[in-house]
Amino acid sequence: MSLTEKTTREGIIAGLAAYLMWGFLPVYFKIVGSVDPTEVLAHRVIWAIPFGAMILLARRQLPEVGRAFADRNKMMWLSVSALFIAVNWFVYIWAIQDNRIFETSLGYYINPLTNMLVGVWLFHESLRRLQLLAVALATVGVLILAISGGVMPWVSLTLAITFTIYAAIRKRVVVGGMPGLFIETVLLLPFALLWFGYLMSSEQLAFASSDGALPFWLLMAGPITALPLLCFALAARRLRLSTIGFMQFLAPTIQFGTGVYYGEVLTTAHLICFTFIWTAVAFFVYDAVQASKKKPLPIASTGA
Repeated sequence: MSLTEKTTREGIIAGLAAYLMWGFLPVYFKIVGSVDPTEVLAHRVIWAIPFGAMILLARRQLPEVGRAFADRNKMMWLSVSALFIAVNWFVYIWAIQDNRIFETSLGYYINPLTNMLVGVWLFHESLRRLQLLAVALATVGVLILAISGGVMPWVSLTLAITFTIYAAIRKRVVVGGMPGLFIETVLLLPFALLWFGYLMSSEQLAFASSDGALPFWLLMAGPITALPLLCFALAARRLRLSTIGFMQFLAPTIQFGTGVYYGEVLTTAHLICFTFIWTAVAFFVYDAVQASKKKPLPIASTGA
């Protein structure tokens, strides 16, 4: 096996691991479903820091963290990105616990399409005809769900929009995936600790009052947050952008399957909406395949 083939195989394994973990993430939040989502979010922030620090130490990336902390402009942008990822995490946790897995799945199907729109708006990128068609189909699907279902899918739109803004900010900030996540969680730590202290003083802290395996699962919020990003970073350095682009639809597909497993009701409006979204995804993937045949694609960056 050549070095290139070995590198590609390692990248595919790492990428599949990342998207499988992200795809099955609803199962974890169902396990800790008895815990208030604000406390789960606090645990995710707190325990991601020591676990992330170990990864950074092993990968010798701590100097990159130090350089970022010394750069006032980077810290300003990372503070904003930390806010958006915190909102994204909270809405996601709450939605899973409120039996809205289908809506979270829809949000992450929409996300690549909202990324394209932001690329046009902020980075002056142009959309090809099939990409425009994909965006149009996704828009029609969401409108059908809003009109037929009688409710705007705000969970899906919030997840898609907040993560798109987060990705756009991280694209502008030159910092690696793991160092960036570590800094963001450090910036969120004071708020997480304050909320942790409030819950403890008011005797509402599930972590302190629970018996059995629940405290263990709450501690696992750290590796469950950091490990998928580590695998993604390893994959992104070894695979082309087109391959990463195909893989990104694996996670919402698995999430959709978990929604079926947990017995969520798939209404006719949801089914029609998902049909439009899946058709849009098919056009999106086909366009990417055609584009990859025309010119060589760069290796993916881990900056975002």
